[in-house]
Amino acid sequence: MDVLFDTLEEEGFTIVGPTVRDQTVVYEQLHSPTDLPVGIGDDQEGGHYRLVDRSDDARFGYNLGQTSWKRFLYPPRTDLFRVTRDDDGIVFEPVEDPGARYAFVGVRACELAAIGVQDGVFTSPNMSDPTYARRRDEALFVAVNCGQAAPTCFCTSMGTGPRCTTGFDIVMTEILDGDDPRYVVDSGSDRGSDIMRSLPGRETTSEDMAHAEESMLRAERDIVRRMETEGIRDLLVANPNHERWADVADRCLACGNCTLVCPTCFCSTIEDSVTLDGTAVRSRRWDSCFTLEFSALHGRPVRGDTRSRYRQWMTHKLATWHDQFGRSGCVGCGRCITWCPVGIDITQEVAAMRETAEP
Repeated sequence: MDVLFDTLEEEGFTIVGPTVRDQTVVYEQLHSPTDLPVGIGDDQEGGHYRLVDRSDDARFGYNLGQTSWKRFLYPPRTDLFRVTRDDDGIVFEPVEDPGARYAFVGVRACELAAIGVQDGVFTSPNMSDPTYARRRDEALFVAVNCGQAAPTCFCTSMGTGPRCTTGFDIVMTEILDGDDPRYVVDSGSDRGSDIMRSLPGRETTSEDMAHAEESMLRAERDIVRRMETEGIRDLLVANPNHERWADVADRCLACGNCTLVCPTCFCSTIEDSVTLDGTAVRSRRWDSCFTLEFSALHGRPVRGDTRSRYRQWMTHKLATWHDQFGRSGCVGCGRCITWCPVGIDITQEVAAMRETAEP
């Protein structure tokens, strides 16, 4: 791991990965492997998250925290252009994204899938977001196969994990059968192969592969939550007035936590600010379909109650996302369940609607 970090820094990458801050695992810039959450796990359920100490020195023995890689590729706030005044009049100046050449270390399978979903949003042939596209093209992904799963995970239902199958440059499987973790490593790109050549190691044995396989099978066995996805688009689109929407609205706080922790949500708004010297800046910042003002048209919100806003979020995520981008907007990471203050479970909402919806 030390050599991997040194190699990435020599290649000019800013290393981003998991670390502990504010009693949770977050993704931040790392300076050495000691910054990783060594011996740290987590306890998660709907509306519940706690860090716990593991009995080993696993570096990737946690599940998922509340942050995702999205904020590095699609920043929470982006300045678009600046307006100043000179002797000739008003001047519009585009603001260049300072960007960074990121190496993401510790990316899970569902998160790779989420980045693939955002690729469809921000790099489609008809519309490419320059900030996202530039950062995405330069990023390097060091993925990690899951060795355990949280009770909130349902990636197997969405076909996104827990094994990493695509979208990475390097993939690691952590083996915990001794005093120190070992890693079975493989490449997924030419860039990944070049970096692997600099790492000390040996050829894998059948025993190594058996340990790695058992680790991934353990994660698959840990996943107990399920979402039935067959016909889900038609189910939600055909039931805009289902009584379940009112039931969930009675519990929902409309806080927007689910959209902020979601690795695929991309709603934004535009803000203009003016400094004391008269310089104006137009910025794009993250927003949420749960905020009342988000759907405002001509001074009045289109979705004026929590019922309609939750319906918009869930129907878009699981149904009309297929119409827009040809796939689901959900990757089964379970963050929206864990970080909902009242523990609303999207899998339970779909199941309840299936049971009571009109045929």
